[in-house]
Amino acid sequence: MDLKAERATKHERVAEVLAKHGLDGVLLSRRCNFNWYTCGARNYVGTADDVGNSTLLVTREGAAVLATNIEATRLAAEELSERGIETVSYAYFDAADRARALEKAVGRRRVAADVPVPGIEAAGLPPEFNLLRWALTAGEIVRYRAVCQDAVAALETAARRAEPGQTEDDLAGLLAREVRRRGCLPWVLLVAADERIDRYRHPLPAGNRVERRFMLVIGAERGGLVAACSRLVHFGKLPAELQARHRAVCTVDAALISATRPGARLGDVFAEAQAAYADAGFPDEWRLHHQGGSIGYLPREVKAGPGETTAALAAQAFAWNPSITGTKSEDTILCTTCGPQVLAAPTDWPMVRAEWKGFGIDRPAILER
Repeated sequence: MDLKAERATKHERVAEVLAKHGLDGVLLSRRCNFNWYTCGARNYVGTADDVGNSTLLVTREGAAVLATNIEATRLAAEELSERGIETVSYAYFDAADRARALEKAVGRRRVAADVPVPGIEAAGLPPEFNLLRWALTAGEIVRYRAVCQDAVAALETAARRAEPGQTEDDLAGLLAREVRRRGCLPWVLLVAADERIDRYRHPLPAGNRVERRFMLVIGAERGGLVAACSRLVHFGKLPAELQARHRAVCTVDAALISATRPGARLGDVFAEAQAAYADAGFPDEWRLHHQGGSIGYLPREVKAGPGETTAALAAQAFAWNPSITGTKSEDTILCTTCGPQVLAAPTDWPMVRAEWKGFGIDRPAILER
């Protein structure tokens, strides 16, 4: 499916929501929504911004991007030319010119917006609008596999190049370099050395030097799609207790992955994880960190939890991240009618076989170096 055909499919989804709610259009400024509808076009400069600097107007008839003269030229030439989306430019220094451009584009249409747009009266987006992003098209799945492959390759390359004595910041730099050189953007980058792996589930790099072991975690984005994965490395022979803990966390990961089927409620998937933790002898570890959830144009769309009624969709991506003190297991998977699929295999990483209720899957082991 080419980009124009994919965008046409997405436009049909938006048009159905517009018709259902009596709307004439939507204004999309959040990166996740802009990325999704435009099939990966970028409307930001600050990489940490959730809201971009350009706004996409989607009506029942078509779509146009409203941007300052600073952004419009690049958007038209590099981002939107293959997508059949018009670019409307206004002077960045002239508030009146911006107001005229918005008024002309929106007119008397009844619109909703994902964030407030100054000068435009707009309702909030209908609650189900987020669901439009969740079920991936064939083209998105192809692109997502490529992002996941590059994220895994970046993570494992950095892990092999790290050396004892380097700081967590050194490792973060190695990982960021490998991610960026593959055309991806680090949305999440976590590094822990030695005892910080045991202490913190979200270890921002803190400068500690690596002695025996480290963990790398990445959320890498390209074209709006975010791939999540984690790996651990141990210098020297792996202690038996840590090896047992990692086998246990891989079993929990297998439970989560096996339960990820179209129609499965995320609360029920979470309950499988709780059962697997208990069966492995770690009944309370799930209380120390969330278990992950759906992923795609955000690092997590919906996190699983007790009683969560959101159901998994066919062609929806998930990233489960079970953890047992000192270890973790995480990759990005696809929920399909034929069963869950890991979107990117490890490079030549050692693997451990994990099984849960007759379901078996190979998961990355802790690399001994």
